[in-house]
Amino acid sequence: MLSILAAGSVFFPGLFLLSKQCLKRIPGLSWSEGDAVVVSARLVSSIQAIMASSAGYIISTSCDDIIEDQHWLTSAYILFAVPYFVYDIYAMFQCYWHKLRVKGHEVDNGPKPMGVAFTSYLRREFLMVLHHVVMVTVCFPVSVFWRQGRGDFFQGVMFLAELSTPSVCLGKILIQYKQQNTLLHKVNGVLMLVTFFICRVLLFPYLYYAYGRYASIPLHLVPLSVPWQCNLGAAFLMAPQVYWFSLICRGALRLFRGSSSRPSRPSRPASPPPKPEHPDGHAPASAQPSNGYNARMTEHESARPTH
Repeated sequence: MLSILAAGSVFFPGLFLLSKQCLKRIPGLSWSEGDAVVVSARLVSSIQAIMASSAGYIISTSCDDIIEDQHWLTSAYILFAVPYFVYDIYAMFQCYWHKLRVKGHEVDNGPKPMGVAFTSYLRREFLMVLHHVVMVTVCFPVSVFWRQGRGDFFQGVMFLAELSTPSVCLGKILIQYKQQNTLLHKVNGVLMLVTFFICRVLLFPYLYYAYGRYASIPLHLVPLSVPWQCNLGAAFLMAPQVYWFSLICRGALRLFRGSSSRPSRPSRPASPPPKPEHPDGHAPASAQPSNGYNARMTEHESARPTH
């Protein structure tokens, strides 16, 4: 057990650091620290999602009896992935911290101290941080100890929820580099919408349906037939998924409404608008920094889940 935990504790932070150094030093890339941190964090999240989904597929397809059958990969991957959720809290803060340090991103007259930035980060990403903390402090002991080796099928299906994560990460990277109007972003948006709905929203009703078939009882009677702890846990885990899905739907609606109304705008204004004067007599700074960061992007990105 300790060796698997140690392996996960080394793998995920190590992959993050390796990716960041490569993006900064490979000839032809030479990305800035902030860009390298953000992209590396998304890359590690995507790799973890692929690993979890692969493990979930293997486990769920190997269990004929959804209650009694066991697979060694279930507990092994849980132990391996637990350090990821601790690491990811740190990685998300690093992304937030570097965005605040980009010129034009401070909400005050200067860069925030680390403590103030961390408080702001916890306030902005409270739901995501809470989700990660619950995964470590509640879901981990429940999955490893409370189950007592039963229900590996359900655990494997829950691993499949990570199938939506790569498209979420790619969407954030495209937004970071102002590629919202590209075909790739729109196709990825549709893929993210579909995978998130199937793998995270429909996941819990499917688990109830699978148990109903196993126990030969109607779907509406399943909540009355399982322990109340299962119903409480399912409700607690499903609630943020529904909330995040609603945010994704709103973002997709804004994206496609904006793209459909854009051709109707005149290509050139009838007369150039007057340039606003700056108090010191110089031209005002551009509202869209060339590095791909902007305030609207940050607000939009903070409303989208990472996992």
